Amino acid sequence: MAEHSDVLLAEPEKMNNGWHGLFGNGNPIHIEVGTGMGQFIIGMALANPDVNYIGIEHFDNVIVSALEKVIDAGKPSNLRLFRANGMDLVDIFSEGEIDRVYLNFSDPWPKTRHVKRRLTHETFLKLYEAVLIPGGEIHFKTDNRLLFEYSLVSISSYGMKLRDVSLDLHAAMPKDNIMTEYEEKFSAKGQPIYRLESQFNNL
Repeated sequence: MAEHSDVLLAEPEKMNNGWHGLFGNGNPIHIEVGTGMGQFIIGMALANPDVNYIGIEHFDNVIVSALEKVIDAGKPSNLRLFRANGMDLVDIFSEGEIDRVYLNFSDPWPKTRHVKRRLTHETFLKLYEAVLIPGGEIHFKTDNRLLFEYSLVSISSYGMKLRDVSLDLHAAMPKDNIMTEYEEKFSAKGQPIYRLESQFNNL
């Protein structure tokens, strides 16, 4: 993977406060926490060349699969990947360095004792707020209704603004919707896809 170190970064924590310099521009930076196989983040990078994208994935084998897809897509210059845990965000990004966070088909952690592991738990919302610009956004998609309902409550309780809440995204498919691998799989089975956009109320 060393020959692709321009895309898959080995030490992202060394980039703290230097991400715009890495991309060579001042364009907005959007991150996907739990990027999976990379279909979504690659599609977004290709569709929006004036936005910088970073895919973050915890599992080695999964990030390697995402890298292979990035290579097949021609290595978009506005896309980077690295392996990390969501809890590491404040060690990797500086305050106000990120414009938007994407959470797509995150692990629902259904057991009560694992609630704090959900990526929309208050603990994670604090981390996102720390690295996002004032008024920064979270865009969230899932097939899991219980996780979606939990997230609506968690995000609202945190004081964030909710907008574009959908209980069946594909019933009126937005033209700019880029599907993840899981989204394609679940929607093909007729399962509804839940989606929301939220904004921190700290302008």
